[in-house]
Amino acid sequence: MADLIRKYMPSREEMAENRWLSPIAHRFLSPELWRFTRRSVPRGVALGLFAAFIVPLGQIFLAAFLALPSRANVPLAALVTFVTNPFTFPFWAVMANRTGAFVLNLDNAVGGDAAREIAHDGGALAGWFELAGVTAFGFVVLAIVSAAIGYLMASLIWRLMVARKRTKRLRDMAQRGDPLKGEAVGSEPTQGEA
Repeated sequence: MADLIRKYMPSREEMAENRWLSPIAHRFLSPELWRFTRRSVPRGVALGLFAAFIVPLGQIFLAAFLALPSRANVPLAALVTFVTNPFTFPFWAVMANRTGAFVLNLDNAVGGDAAREIAHDGGALAGWFELAGVTAFGFVVLAIVSAAIGYLMASLIWRLMVARKRTKRLRDMAQRGDPLKGEAVGSEPTQGEA
């Protein structure tokens, strides 16, 4: 997956040449923000999901700027923001409205008939403001919850991938009859072993 992301994301050099990023290029292009590590990947996923739901426009820039102080993976944070795009936005707007209504529990607190009367008495404009407020609150809830779930899922997937690679490496070493089977992989052999 990291290779696929590296293939389609702009390189650090291309981003350094961007005139919009030139004021912060020295911080933004730090190599540690572009590495895929066990700490930077979950942070990047969480920040990308948070930015995707919290801001309707400019999510990529928000995710990139949030990645700076938290030392998250910048390309991954920018890529994850595409979970909300023009094609999926209607679905997420409906989900945000339903989530906002569920959390605020407007139907039970006000009552279905009273809510219709308020919207009717205030006119269509009052109904639209109520709908927009519930939906905006739903997007805030989705941003926080999806960021937390994304962080946990990315951490779990990272651990599973590392465990699978380690198991495969140990199995390959056992099949070859490697004398370094119990030692750390990649360590230098001693003079007696060489």
